[in-house]
Amino acid sequence: METKDGFLVINKDKGCTSHDCVKQIRKLLNTKKVGHTGTLDPEVIGTLPIAIGSATRFIQYLPQGKTYIGQIKLGIRTNTDDIHGEIINQKSWPQISDEKLDQYLNRFRGIIKQIPPKVSSVHINGERAYKKSFRNEFFELAPREVKIDELILIKWDQIKGIIELKITCSAGTYIRAIARDIGEILNSEGCLLQLKRISACGFDEQNSIKISDIEKEKRGGDSKNFIIPTISALNHISTFVLSHEEQVNFWQTGRAIKIDINYFKESKSFDYKKPIKVIDKKQTLLGIGFLNKDQINLNPKLVLNAR
Repeated sequence: METKDGFLVINKDKGCTSHDCVKQIRKLLNTKKVGHTGTLDPEVIGTLPIAIGSATRFIQYLPQGKTYIGQIKLGIRTNTDDIHGEIINQKSWPQISDEKLDQYLNRFRGIIKQIPPKVSSVHINGERAYKKSFRNEFFELAPREVKIDELILIKWDQIKGIIELKITCSAGTYIRAIARDIGEILNSEGCLLQLKRISACGFDEQNSIKISDIEKEKRGGDSKNFIIPTISALNHISTFVLSHEEQVNFWQTGRAIKIDINYFKESKSFDYKKPIKVIDKKQTLLGIGFLNKDQINLNPKLVLNAR
């Protein structure tokens, strides 16, 4: 069976690493070119998009936003900023209304700065922070700017001290850090109790499948039905159509395509400053290009089936 290029949206189970998922997909589809679009912690469940074949080359051009449903446990601070770590401090949480709590949450909406967890994969002098943490080394991490596009209070359990949130954020945002910092601004402590990712890189939970589903489908005949074509994952970026064979030949030999600027003026949705997906008249994906500063040439950046 020849495997199609594209994306699989895996509904990851707890305890499985992102690398474990990639290894299983490689074995199931009998292909080496498999890559995930960003790690998901072993204890986090939910949406994990995985690229197959040439789709691995397009990962950087996918939307970067992610959405989570998470629960934060107040009153507890751990060395990992989640419930699975060692408890390093405990403190009572305040009596507070939903309305007042939501006002506090305003501090985490928009562009914020956060300090990643000590057990994160952030590099420090070429080494991951979590490795230093496991050796009990002392180190500091610098604050990083992230964007919280949406933060919705779903439920506040005053008795148990559990806050349930929906969070849509930029890549590189640590929900564990948000849990820790919410505890701090409430004059308490906080850690992440559980987390589920419901969307990532333009893919939603509704389109996700379990790895066991692929195994069943393969036993029944064909696992290709689960693969989303690469071009479908690039609907968020502008499109340029190569209208004749000479242009296609130029493109596949890595040469710039001379364009008519009116092409872009007629398309109000065209964003000439960002990546542009290039297709032929049959809607076949040919690659990614960028306009030069004069908007006269479309320069190849990623070329499929290059000659």
